[in-house]
Amino acid sequence: MSTCHSNVIAKDVDMNSKKLVLVGNPNVGKSVFFNSLTGLYVDVSNYPGTTVDISTGKYNDYTVIDTPGVYGVSSFNDEERVARDVIISADMIINVVDAVHLQRDLFLTQQLIDMGKKIIVAFNMMDEVKAMGMNIDIDKLSSLLGVPVIPTIALKGQGLDEVKRKIPSASLGNKTEGIEDLLTQYKNKVQQEAEALLVLEDDPNILSRNGVGETGFRESVYKKRRERVDDIVSQAVSELNKGASFRTKLGRYMLRPLTGIPILLIAMGVMYEFIGVFVAQTVVGITEETIMIGIYQPFITSIIENFIQKQSFLGQVLIGEFGLLTMTPVYVLGLLLPLVAGFYLLLSIMEDSGYLPRVAALVDRVLTGVGLNGRAIIPIILGFGCITMATITTRLLGTKRERVIATVLLGLTIPCSAQLGVIIGLIAPLGVEYLLIYTVVILTVFALSGAVLNKVLPGESSDLLIDLPPLRIPRLTNVLKKTYTKSKGFMFEATPLFALGALLISIMQYTGALVWLQDAIYPITVGWLKLPKEATTALVMGIVRRDFGAAGLSDLAMSPAQILVSLVVITLFVPCIASIIVIFKERTKTEAALIWFGSFIVAFVVGGILGQIMI
Repeated sequence: MSTCHSNVIAKDVDMNSKKLVLVGNPNVGKSVFFNSLTGLYVDVSNYPGTTVDISTGKYNDYTVIDTPGVYGVSSFNDEERVARDVIISADMIINVVDAVHLQRDLFLTQQLIDMGKKIIVAFNMMDEVKAMGMNIDIDKLSSLLGVPVIPTIALKGQGLDEVKRKIPSASLGNKTEGIEDLLTQYKNKVQQEAEALLVLEDDPNILSRNGVGETGFRESVYKKRRERVDDIVSQAVSELNKGASFRTKLGRYMLRPLTGIPILLIAMGVMYEFIGVFVAQTVVGITEETIMIGIYQPFITSIIENFIQKQSFLGQVLIGEFGLLTMTPVYVLGLLLPLVAGFYLLLSIMEDSGYLPRVAALVDRVLTGVGLNGRAIIPIILGFGCITMATITTRLLGTKRERVIATVLLGLTIPCSAQLGVIIGLIAPLGVEYLLIYTVVILTVFALSGAVLNKVLPGESSDLLIDLPPLRIPRLTNVLKKTYTKSKGFMFEATPLFALGALLISIMQYTGALVWLQDAIYPITVGWLKLPKEATTALVMGIVRRDFGAAGLSDLAMSPAQILVSLVVITLFVPCIASIIVIFKERTKTEAALIWFGSFIVAFVVGGILGQIMI
């Protein structure tokens, strides 16, 4: 067995022989096909300039090369760069596909066809297809793709001999409609025909290698290919209830609006009971009220007061109402940590069970109206726990415009769990009518704000490309590990921001800037919103912490209509100081400033209109 050659392709591969390359997504069983083709005569070598190993062997007059598992031919990491270069040099390809995940795996298949490569497709794991309640028309698929398709169960050796017999029948396949004309423009500008497609897809390494500038076609090519794959799957794959397991049937019910929406509402109800009631009230009542406020805060205050007067500037900064040693640890450890850990625990369960991707697919069509795709449901769900945390998770969205839209909608319309608990406590006694009005107003602002942003922001949002894994019972160790890792990462990232927010508020309080701000919005609060003058303080406190503002309203003597107006305003009002700081960190200063001031305007305009109508 040879290793660490300076040039794998030149030294380990007979350049005069035809190269047969195995290609597929990770964990599709390529190694079984490789071993069947090559037997014991295998070399494993480092690909030049990388730590990636590739295996090579012989089958008849072919040199067989096994590539790293990839989801597409590109150059985002070493594995993809190695796979890309080996695929470009291939004379023919055996593409191994997981038959259960055709919508995911066929994207790579179609890309190989678009590259002009002769291929045959091995549909592996066909034994799992029946258990999943699926029926695949192999002949139809072969006709649509334009290449031989062989059903296999590699671990049992079924279909492997048929794959070998079909090697001489490998064909070029049917390219994605609309790509051929684009390819023609670049075929004469690149070293090999296969590279023309990667030029269209703006692969930076291929562009540099051929001295070609960016084409700007990547998104349109990806979209055309995704639409073609979806069309192929819809024509060749059907669902069967007979023989399908309960988990398979349940997974389907989760995707259909008629059954999926009630299931989602039940799941959201469970989440609220766990996060909004058990964690936010019971657990936080112990961690924040009993431990941090009841024990820690008096302890740290008594120690610091031995050296510094509490009323001094330094005393206010350290142990004042918003002190670095009082509010910051109380808020971070007493309130935020339980909420963050609770949400990541549920999120990890939903991820590991396979339910979260189905939620994304279920709500995708609804969210496209506000410029988002189904993946945005993750930060939205997290927003009901903590807007700060949810704003950070907008990073997972595909485009900048989606991240901006999601950030706006989170800060404007989603109440965090701490605030939501206070809101429900105030509005529940008023009756279903007021709860319904509140819900309709907030949802209307959500929909209108998203629709406007979707129209005015440049560019296009990305399509939802998501794998739907089978439903399974989550593994406890995986769930706990994910919860710990994500919670720890968030706390390390967020704690300095909370400390900075506490410092700013302490300075504002000491210098009188906080009182000035209260006086500045007094005319709006009383004159336009028609709320008691004391509500001004609650709004300002809402900037510090959203639940502080909502809780401040509970002590005021107000009519039911005034309570409704005040809760709408405090929901739409700017998010807490920690969230504001994160928004400035995640977005540009201009975008963050517009989001911040825009929330003031929307809150006062919507609240004022509601106040004029109801009060």
